[in-house]
Parts: sequence; C-alpha cells; structure tokens
Amino acid sequence: MRDQVGFPRKRTTLWPAPERTRRARTPGLDLPAGEPGQPPVAGWEPRYRTGVILGDLFAILFGVVVVGSLVSGATVPAPTAALIGVATFAVLLGSLMVNRSWNLAVLGQGAEEFRRLGRGVAAAAVVLALGGLLFDIQSIRPWVFIVIPATALVAFPMRYALRQFLHRARREGRCLLPVMAAGSVDTVRDLISRTRATPHLGWRVDAVCTLDGLADFDSELDGVSVVGELSDLATHVRRGGYRIVAVTPDQYWTPKRLQQLAWQLEGSGAEMVVAPVLMEVAGPRLHVDAVLGMPLLRVSAPSFTGVRRVVKDIVDKVGSGLLIALLSPLMLLVAAAIMIDDMGSPFYKQRRVGKDGREFTIIKFRTMIKNADKLVAQLADQNEGNGVLFKMRKDPRITRVGSVLRRYSVDELPQLFNVLAGSMSLVGPRPPLPEESARYAPDVRRRLLVKPGLTGLWQVSGRSDLSWDDSVRLDLRYVEDWSLALDAVILWKTFRAVFSGQGAY
Repeated sequence: MRDQVGFPRKRTTLWPAPERTRRARTPGLDLPAGEPGQPPVAGWEPRYRTGVILGDLFAILFGVVVVGSLVSGATVPAPTAALIGVATFAVLLGSLMVNRSWNLAVLGQGAEEFRRLGRGVAAAAVVLALGGLLFDIQSIRPWVFIVIPATALVAFPMRYALRQFLHRARREGRCLLPVMAAGSVDTVRDLISRTRATPHLGWRVDAVCTLDGLADFDSELDGVSVVGELSDLATHVRRGGYRIVAVTPDQYWTPKRLQQLAWQLEGSGAEMVVAPVLMEVAGPRLHVDAVLGMPLLRVSAPSFTGVRRVVKDIVDKVGSGLLIALLSPLMLLVAAAIMIDDMGSPFYKQRRVGKDGREFTIIKFRTMIKNADKLVAQLADQNEGNGVLFKMRKDPRITRVGSVLRRYSVDELPQLFNVLAGSMSLVGPRPPLPEESARYAPDVRRRLLVKPGLTGLWQVSGRSDLSWDDSVRLDLRYVEDWSLALDAVILWKTFRAVFSGQGAY
C-alpha cells in the first residue's frame, strides 16, 4: 500500500526538509534562539496550498476552455459560449472558496478535503443550472452535465497526486509539524506510537510534559524528551516553538485548567488539540455547541438510513453491474485456470452473516483444495490469526493458482454478484462466519448494523496483517463514521492495496 512515486530531496523543492531552529541547552529544556511565542512557520505549508490552488485552477481552465469548446461547437454563438465559460469559471472558483476547499487544516489528510471539493463542485453545478433556468439559457445544459463533471475528473486526481507527494515526504521525515504532547504517561505514549505508525498524518512528537515531569528533566518517554511538568506547559510551548499542543487525558486537566491553557497559548502560534474521552468517534458526528455558556461536544447518532444510504445502495448496484461487465473476461479466465489446476469447481460458497445478523451465501473463487473446511481442526494448533479468525501465512490447503488469486484479492471478485443482489455492499465491514459472529461481544456486534463490504477500512489498512482488535476497531469506526466521501477514499485506496498485495495470504 505504499506509493512508488519518487520525491525530490533538494531543499529547493516544494517541500524542503524542515528547518531546525538552533537551541540553547538549559536543564531539561531546549530553547530556540528566536523570540519566545513566535514558532517558526513551516515554509512548505503555503507552498503546498499554492500547489493545490494552481491544480484546481488548471482543472477549471481545462474544463472551461477545452471541454467547453468541444460541447459548444458551432451550435452556440461565440459570444454566448464565452459568457457561459466566464460564468462557469467564476461560479466554480467562488464555490470552492465558499466551501473552504483550500483550508490548510484539511489539506493532505482525511476524507474532509475531498468532501469539501465535492461539495464545491456540486454547488457550482446547482448554481449554474439555476442561472440557466432564470435567464432561460438552453445551451447551458452541456456545461452543467459535461463541463463541470469533467473539471471534477481532473481536480480529484490532481489533489490525490499532490497528497501522495506530501505523504512520501512525511514518511521520509520531512513536512512534519512539531508537537508538544501533554498528559498522562500512558496516553502520551499511545499518542507517540500512533504518530510514528502513521507519519503521513504530519505530526512528530518532539517533547512531552507530564504531571510531575517524570521527576527528572533529563528523562525520556519512548525516545522523546520529557521537558517539564503540566503546570508549566504554556511556558515550554512558547519557548520551544511547537506548532501543535496535543492535550491527552490526565486527572490534572480540569475544565478551568484547560481554559487557562487556551488563554496562555493565545498569540503563541500553536494550535491546541484536546483528545476527548470518546474513542473512535470522529468526523461528521462530532459537533461543538455552546449551551448555557458552556462548550459542549455533541455526538450525533450514526446514520443507518436516509438519503445517503439510498445513494449508497444505488452506487452499489450500478458500480457492481459495471464492474461485472468490465471484469467478466478476467473472471472467465480465472475460472478456467482453477479448473485446470485441480479439476474442481471454480467457485466456493460459504455462509456468512450480513446486516442485522441475517445469513447469506457468499461466492468466491476457490483458492483451496476440496473439503478444506474439514481440515481446520487438524491445523488449529498452527493458527496465526487473532481473536476468532483462523489464518495461516503458509496454509497447506491453498492451491498454486489460489495463492496468486489471494495475493491480489482476485478470489473476491465473484462477491460483486452478492453486491448486485443486495446482500453486500462495495464498502463495509468484513463479512463474518456464523461461528465468528456467535462469539462476538455486544460492542463487536455493532459491525452487523450495516451491510458487509467487498472492501473496507480493514482491506486498505493491512488486511491479514491486522490484529483482531485492530480489525474490530476499524470496522466499528466505519460503522460509526460512515460517509460517501469515506467510501470513495476507501475504494480508491483498495486498488493500491490490491496491487501491492500487502497483508494478503
């Protein structure tokens, strides 16, 4: 799942290696040579934002000039076509600005960047269509239904390509924001572990403050310097030039102390990020409201019905139908290869548990010898899976053709018929076996609130390399925070995961 895009290493590139401020050593504290309270601005951030804006402008110009010229042809007078073109350019540009599509807070990570871009493009199409109705311009239809979608088809891949360059730089230790972590030892250690495991998110924990500073200013926590106590956090942040102050749970943090910390950090240039005690709930479900003068974190209920689910069902039906038509020659070749390999049936059917606990029959290409299920008991002592899953890296039941099919997930293609029939979705949690779901704890059974998927967060995050707890966590995160934009990101990442073959066995 790692991209193979090369990234230049020279300092004159768009994202140079981060500049290190010269620091004077004091007992337990690194101080920058510059003025306290003025953290160094990362030069790559405005350059990256400029690159994104230029990419979007190129996409808009391509749609308006190139595609617009093609759809107008000789049927539309040149002045009218030029006027519509200028209006389309202005509406698209204005819509992206209104939807804050270039906000640095969302660029380079998560689905929110693409969600805002999608909203901007969709809003532009609606505004242009309403303008055509208002002024009775019949020739505006191709611009709404062809030019604007063509612009999106250019803008989205360009955004993704720029993101891959940025993520590559971050994996090489560049373009990272220095973070001061402050909280209990366990929660800070967890934050350090997560940032190191996912460097593409752009955080690098450079210093730590704990309740008592671990009673030793020269001590370290997982290789990160412990620079002081929580009571002196604001002073360390101002002197250290950190961009992010990550406040993790600790009994020290009372509402009054958090409020005072926010006041003390004003003007420091550091962003204060507080980790709420709400694990795996994020995205559009979290809202901050002011009630009776108090800031309250409101968590809305997950959406399992409504218009978005109808759209998801339509996408599943249309998408699976198109993929079946496109991939049918490949599936015929795979079926023939399986039959030639061991003269057996090319398909394998198995009962799985779907939405609301209803069982259905899943269809896959057969990758194991006949009657492989009966050999599970004999191989139980060699199980390398976690939790209720049975997995072996070198399973003796897998055939020669089956090993290739599994590596690139080709054996999953017949499940497109399950998606077309409505028992599965293109994106969702992994479909469990009946004996697996029977052993689910109550919280794990929440995976069954939605249709299982042909792919999901588990597929693009390591597949069989994941532990049972990680698989459950990712599936529950999908159930809780589902969105159409998240589905689109997962489908895109699935192609990279499949072609890399990482975690598949």
